Amino acid sequence: MLFTFLFMIAAVVLDQISKYLVLRYLVPVGSYPLLEGILHFTYVENTGAAFGMLKDHRWVFLILSTAAIIAVIAYVIVIRPKGWLERIALASIAGGGIGNMIDRVMRGFVVDFIDVTCIDFYVFNVADSFVCVGCGLMILALLLEEFRQKKEKSAPGAEEKSDGKSDADA
Repeated sequence: MLFTFLFMIAAVVLDQISKYLVLRYLVPVGSYPLLEGILHFTYVENTGAAFGMLKDHRWVFLILSTAAIIAVIAYVIVIRPKGWLERIALASIAGGGIGNMIDRVMRGFVVDFIDVTCIDFYVFNVADSFVCVGCGLMILALLLEEFRQKKEKSAPGAEEKSDGKSDADA
């Protein structure tokens, strides 16, 4: 469990350091091309949810984000997931949520800056990346667990194990 919380804290710290650097160095220039026409750092004040959706509903997002973060942390404490993939996924989701929550509370908006200019996509930040990657990892963890369970059920002798009888009982 300690690893999960340390990973969560690391996600928040990385997010907040990146936003500090953006506010310090990017705000004066507005946008800086890392790879011209492909990837830019562009300063954006996001008053909406993920990727700028549903602008100006700050309190709704504060309430929903708080509930989701509490639910994830409670799940980690009570259920104590054993798999490393699930722990990283949950820590990423919670850490990203906390990072954006800090912005909403302290600034009234979320600082976004990663701008993939080669496609028509929203500007996002490190916290958004943690949440999205965490969700992807959670889906992967759930699928792997489902495949593992199906493999166990289809293994030779699985029927005897599932009804509590062994070959010696027959």
